[in-house]
Amino acid sequence: MAQNYDVAVIGLGAFGASILYQLARRSVRVVGIDLYVPPHDRGASHGETRITRQAIGEGEIYSPLAIRSQSIWRELEEETDERLFLDCGFAAIDSSGGVSNLHGRTGFVDRTIEAAVKFDIAHEVLNSEEARYRYPGLLVPYDSKIYFESGGGLVFPERCIKAQLSQARRHGAVVHTGEEVTEISSQQGSALITTRLHEYRADQVIVAAGGWAKSLLAGPATSQLRLLRQTLHWFEATHPEIFDSAQFPTFIWTHGKGIEDSFYGFPNVQGLTRGVKVATEQYGDTIDHPEALQREVSVSEASMMHAGHVLGRLAGVTDKPLKSVACFYSQTPDADFIIGPASLDSRVTLVSACSGHGFKHSAGVGEMIAEHLCGKAEIPAQFSPARQDGVR
Repeated sequence: MAQNYDVAVIGLGAFGASILYQLARRSVRVVGIDLYVPPHDRGASHGETRITRQAIGEGEIYSPLAIRSQSIWRELEEETDERLFLDCGFAAIDSSGGVSNLHGRTGFVDRTIEAAVKFDIAHEVLNSEEARYRYPGLLVPYDSKIYFESGGGLVFPERCIKAQLSQARRHGAVVHTGEEVTEISSQQGSALITTRLHEYRADQVIVAAGGWAKSLLAGPATSQLRLLRQTLHWFEATHPEIFDSAQFPTFIWTHGKGIEDSFYGFPNVQGLTRGVKVATEQYGDTIDHPEALQREVSVSEASMMHAGHVLGRLAGVTDKPLKSVACFYSQTPDADFIIGPASLDSRVTLVSACSGHGFKHSAGVGEMIAEHLCGKAEIPAQFSPARQDGVR
């Protein structure tokens, strides 16, 4: 016999865990289901650290979500006594002359500054000399523009997911892990979720399954999603002290007009993997399914990352990789999120495609969706799956 719930959340990564937590806080009868045991390294919500910032150059719709997410993480820190958010500062660097293209938008630093002004976010605009003096690890060219946000920094994704799941359980959520969902169907006025172990009936279903969403939901909402393989690298530094989190920020650095002419990085954080962590956006290496991901990272991939982005930009960061890992994320054609009905069946909502800039918003998105399901908020039309067919 099927177990009955108000809402079922499929996938318990960044977005799914936050939605489950926010619904449980509101006394909604909710069940969360995941193929693995989150937090895990099989999806798109791992890697030890993620950048967080409040002024979002990808669009003004995102800043309120990022600001609210930081507040939620602070609240969770008090509830769990776990460090989730490190405000080491964030720098956006443009040495492209303003022609950079990041997440589908040009002029990333200028747009970030505009967002900071619009939402009254404390920030500074630094010249190259100021940036080099403060952060000797950044070899910023003298014609660069630098945005600095002292309230930015990083979050610890595995800790954030774990904290939200534990608090969701404390508020009454049921969590089933190690279960593969095989079908979502309509039956007698509700949704029926079938796994290899159980059946669940729910009034509403949230599919936050990341790269598995295409397997669960066929149709226009998922047809244009691409799964992009990404690599993360931790390189050895000759002077690691200048990259310590007490004196070095997270950063995003655009240095050309191509969509892959940028990279991002993190300070050294005590207790995490040693080395300076850096990565870039890679758009050419697609995969058909998460299980097809090539997880082994070659030495040549690390060498290309260092030569194409790190060399001449990060002081004393050698080409010796201490660690490299591969992951993936879902990408929409316009790099905006998808949040809305997955099909004509309004009982099923797709929450997907963070397009490489999602984790910093996830806690706020979870709250927004919970409020929406409780009839207290609307999902912005900009996130509608209908736009995938050119409809806003």
